[in-house]
Amino acid sequence: MAAPLARVSVWPVTGRTLSTAAALCRRAAPLGPFPNDQFRDKDLDSLKKYRSFNRYYRQADKESKKTGNWWRSYRQFLYPTKDEDVQKVDIGFPYFSSSVSQRLKAQKEVLKANHKNPELEKAARHRTLLIPLDEVRSEWEVTWGPNHIQRVAEHYGVFKDLFGEAMFVPRVPLRIHYNTGEDAVMPVYYGNVVTPTEAAAAPMVSFEAEEGSLWTLLLTNPDGHLRETDSEYVHWLVGNIPGNQVLSGDEVCHYFPAFPAKGTGYHRYIYILFKQEGRIDFKDELRPNPCHSLKLRTFKTLDFYRKYEDRITPAGLAFFQCAWDDSVTSVFHNVLNMKEPIFEHQFPPVYHPPQKKFPHLQPLRYLDRYRDSDELTYGIY
Repeated sequence: MAAPLARVSVWPVTGRTLSTAAALCRRAAPLGPFPNDQFRDKDLDSLKKYRSFNRYYRQADKESKKTGNWWRSYRQFLYPTKDEDVQKVDIGFPYFSSSVSQRLKAQKEVLKANHKNPELEKAARHRTLLIPLDEVRSEWEVTWGPNHIQRVAEHYGVFKDLFGEAMFVPRVPLRIHYNTGEDAVMPVYYGNVVTPTEAAAAPMVSFEAEEGSLWTLLLTNPDGHLRETDSEYVHWLVGNIPGNQVLSGDEVCHYFPAFPAKGTGYHRYIYILFKQEGRIDFKDELRPNPCHSLKLRTFKTLDFYRKYEDRITPAGLAFFQCAWDDSVTSVFHNVLNMKEPIFEHQFPPVYHPPQKKFPHLQPLRYLDRYRDSDELTYGIY
């Protein structure tokens, strides 16, 4: 190994090698913080310098968590949002949950207890262990469920389209089931697909409520209005529900089946449960029974909430997606007594570049693109 190293040492040094070494020697500290709109027209030399991006990111993340911070984090700078400065107003019930560390500690204790249980160990080894899904769901609804539902609703734009700049965390679990047969039901969760045929009749609604409490149940469609973009159609409105007895409440607007127009894609049908601070007279919201007028069913959830916000508080949420099927035609013709609107996309004609007089290396069917449509063609193309 001595000879090759010696030959390398006596190899003539080129100018390129000298320039590279010089560039490495001139390495200096990078500039200050990441470029930001808040640093315009300021003296950048007076700002703090960082020799690595990790140091800058740690400092930026620490400053971003402070109240009244002036620093924008790296992710906020790369992905700015239009609603960055808009703070959502929480109109739901306050909730004080335990800290994450306490929850993790409780989970570890449960895991330790399960590991020490010989019956669970034997059932897992013999593959006969059954997980009680009802208990798991009940525990999820009390612990992490409300926050998960709120995030899903924000993803689907439920709060933005119904309440504008307001939101709430659904603290009361809603259980909604549509009867689809003798022994079959279609549940409503948080964005699952339900067909108009399955949602033709009023569902069974249940929730946990203390004795003597009053509730309001609303079903609205923010995507189906045929004339006004910002308006909704109210499909069901029941007020002054005693406890969880929905059938015993005052039916302000009777149930109307889902009717998403053909060609408009999936519609969101949203159930909202409000808790009342006493009995409310809904005479201004009362619709005739039956109400088959789309004009009378025009509705805005935000206006409804603003009118009764001192006496109602949103507490529960569930929604499903629904697209057109054959039963919608019957609703338009037989119930609404109107022609069914059909929305279709008119695709532009296929574009072909100008025809070449001598199409070199083109397939034989090249000329068929420019053939008169009335002229007969032969063969399969």
